[in-house]
Amino acid sequence: MIKLIKRLKKKEIIYTFICLIFVLAQVWLDLSIPDYMSEITKLVQTEGSAMSDILKQGAYMLACALGSLISAIIVGYFAASIAATFSRDLRKDVFRKVEQFGMEEVKSFSTSSLITRTTNDVMQVQMFIAIGLQLLIKAPIMAIWAITKIAGKAYWQWSTITVVAVGVLLSMIGLLVALVLPRFKKVQKLTDNLNRVTRENLTGIRVIRAYNAEKYQENKFEKANEELKDTQLFNQRILAIMNPVMTSIMSGITLAIYFSGAYIIDAAQIIDKLTIFSDMVVFSSYAIQVVMSFMMLSMIFIIYPRASVSAQRIIEVLTTKIQIKDGKGKEQNSDKKEEGTVEFKNVSFKYPDAEEYMLENISFKVNKGETIAFIGSTGSGKSTLINLVPRFYDATEGEVLVDGVNVKEYKIEELNNKLGYVPQKAVMFSSTVAENVAYGENGKEKPNEEKIKQAIEIAQGKEFVEQMKSKYNSHIAQGGTNISGGQKQRLAIARAIAREPEIYIFDDSFSALDYKTDYVLRKELKKHTKDVTNMIVAQRIGTIKDADKIVVLDEGKMVGYGTHKELLNNCEVYKEIAYSQLSKEELENG
Repeated sequence: MIKLIKRLKKKEIIYTFICLIFVLAQVWLDLSIPDYMSEITKLVQTEGSAMSDILKQGAYMLACALGSLISAIIVGYFAASIAATFSRDLRKDVFRKVEQFGMEEVKSFSTSSLITRTTNDVMQVQMFIAIGLQLLIKAPIMAIWAITKIAGKAYWQWSTITVVAVGVLLSMIGLLVALVLPRFKKVQKLTDNLNRVTRENLTGIRVIRAYNAEKYQENKFEKANEELKDTQLFNQRILAIMNPVMTSIMSGITLAIYFSGAYIIDAAQIIDKLTIFSDMVVFSSYAIQVVMSFMMLSMIFIIYPRASVSAQRIIEVLTTKIQIKDGKGKEQNSDKKEEGTVEFKNVSFKYPDAEEYMLENISFKVNKGETIAFIGSTGSGKSTLINLVPRFYDATEGEVLVDGVNVKEYKIEELNNKLGYVPQKAVMFSSTVAENVAYGENGKEKPNEEKIKQAIEIAQGKEFVEQMKSKYNSHIAQGGTNISGGQKQRLAIARAIAREPEIYIFDDSFSALDYKTDYVLRKELKKHTKDVTNMIVAQRIGTIKDADKIVVLDEGKMVGYGTHKELLNNCEVYKEIAYSQLSKEELENG
């Protein structure tokens, strides 16, 4: 928590000092009330006292109460402002940090956990700051000030009663914190799990309904929900003990002081009785203030454990070391002579914590204007290989070169500006057709309306886009749920075309298209990208047979490299794939 508190900005620190000033004012006013009460007690029991004097002391008490109320409102306002601003900046920092994450970091946390940390965990910290600024400052000041006030009015009996009451209170707080702290850590993990199940249910709703798996998902959610509920109930039941304990201590301390005070007054001289009675009234008021101070601290201890857990989870995100780091950038690459080339030099790769290599000793080179394709059985490492170019992962061994420069030497933004990436699963954002196609930055001017339309036309999306109600300004739902898979794929391809990159990366990006659309799209794409490098991962032989070079992968190894005709003659794996997809006539005609 301290690490997060250190992130307070200058303005928030100034607001904290303002809170401190008004807390001091509030405490002074609260602790002045018993003094006026003591004066009223003396006046009431003194013969000949004027009513105006009593009313005057009462007016002072009302003024102190009103001043305390105003101070509390001001402190509450500034505390809420500090908490809200701090949590806004914290959410922004967490979001920006997550944006820098590579696939390795995202997988290590999980998507559902990152969502919880950005929302629920930040909210816990916000609540702690909003309440803590008011109570954490006020409680110790009030306790110390109240103790100094009663130091000269205390009999040992009253002091003992107060010390015992505070001791019981602190013991109870320590016991409760020890019981609930481990379970607060569990609560946040269970919240992650509940988010994961809910997210999985929402994203997979079509499959769930198609397989009549609603009951299974309900049971899965119920289990996660029940586990969270049981843990929360345990915590709340333990913390609920605090209220009756507080009430008992508050009532008990007053009763005990008055009970012992009755014996002290009874044994005192007549002349001292009024003074002792007045001191007893004041002492009981201040004793209550001391206990209330510790009670306020107990409230901090109740909310602190969960906030502390949340703070630690946020710090884990903010302090995570990014594996994919920027290189030296343009200055390092200023002498490069190549353009549009991609080369793999003895590249091997295995996922973090994995024992076996996913790719082993891969070497090839593709030049500007050429098309290289990758094919192989499911799990052979095609997508993994192509994901090393935009640095979603870094090669474990060997080098991946773009334009003759190791991709690790580029700044991430600089490298991405060279690439037009189309993933396996087309991603659409909640926006218009045009904004989805013109998405992101490419280091150049934003594509204008003409380029957007041209890109959509090349991607064979013009027909369905112009049939939409608002055409290029038609709304696309988050995830593209209001258009088909093939339409999403074509818009994703159009997005890459509009970017005008040096190198296109198509990661099985034609699978949702019918053969005719696939053929026409590739034909138009070839015209448009004749001077651009193409890297294509595909399952269909028909999609890649015209490629300049084809890499055949099998269990992460490169078992074939050449043209379609060459591979039919010398690569058994490629031949098997070809025989399973093409007719004899197509094979003979190449």
